[in-house]
Amino acid sequence: MPRQPRTKSVTGIYHVMLRGINRQLIFEQESDYRKFIDLLRQMVSPTDELGKPLPQRCVLYAYCLMPNHVHLLIQEKAEDLSTVIWRIASTFAMYYNVKYEHYGHLFQDRFRSEPVNDVAYFYTLIRYIHQNPIAGGLCENIDYYEWSSWGEYMGHPRYGSPICATSSVLKRMPLKELDELVRTPLPKAASILDFDKRGCMVSDEEVRAFLTSTYGLNKPTDLQLYSKERRDEILDAARNYGASIRQLSRLTSIGIKIIRKAH
Repeated sequence: MPRQPRTKSVTGIYHVMLRGINRQLIFEQESDYRKFIDLLRQMVSPTDELGKPLPQRCVLYAYCLMPNHVHLLIQEKAEDLSTVIWRIASTFAMYYNVKYEHYGHLFQDRFRSEPVNDVAYFYTLIRYIHQNPIAGGLCENIDYYEWSSWGEYMGHPRYGSPICATSSVLKRMPLKELDELVRTPLPKAASILDFDKRGCMVSDEEVRAFLTSTYGLNKPTDLQLYSKERRDEILDAARNYGASIRQLSRLTSIGIKIIRKAH
């Protein structure tokens, strides 16, 4: 069945989601997050080989880099959305594959996107994107998460110069009002295009319980005693459940490269 064409946004603004294939980690180290932010910077403020400014490829209003997926609130400019995301994804995948000796695709299928056609939904997404680390159990306060654009709104970007058009957002809603809005939890029933629940990070306890209840393992390290075929089957299932590669390596004492190949 042919792919359905993307729904066009009348404003040129989209909520974009990019996820690691089989929900694997796409950011293993701090330098990986920094690399991705540098790629976003190249889209917002591109230059040629001599450092001369080029037309802005896109405008970025918000971003959040989670361990195995990315959220962007982005507007088309000189290039269409697909071209911009292709530039980011292909360059980062090449960097990742070389660094980690990874083979094959890094990202899941094509990216997902949703048009943003009104101001109310735009601010709902500003709120949702910055609350993602809390929903994912990575922090308890949006101020503590380093790899989102919230620091730019608060006047202290965490890495490098600002890349988001915060002034455009704050023209419509003062910082004090935006701060209060973003810190107010969204209802769980909020209608926002997102990855299914399996795309969320799961705790060590949940992984242990999954391996015990589903496969009868007394402890995760028992997986080393299984045949390669059965071991890889269970590792793949655990990754689909939401466990990260490094998490599984830590719990099972099986090498990261072995786990990465088990799918």
